[in-house]
Amino acid sequence: MPWMMLFVGLAFAGLVVLSVCAVKVGLAVRGLGRELQRTRARLEPKQEALAGELQRLERSGE
Repeated sequence: MPWMMLFVGLAFAGLVVLSVCAVKVGLAVRGLGRELQRTRARLEPKQEALAGELQRLERSGE
């Protein structure tokens, strides 16, 4: 019977380790999402300016 308690304890410890890793991954994903949003916000004005310039060049080429 003591070996069963040992296995249950080890299984619980393994689940704790997995849950800690899952929380860390979740926090990293949230941080990555914030970084992507910040990058999109920085690139959006430049993308719009580039699209406007492209349209101007297309009109002048006609």
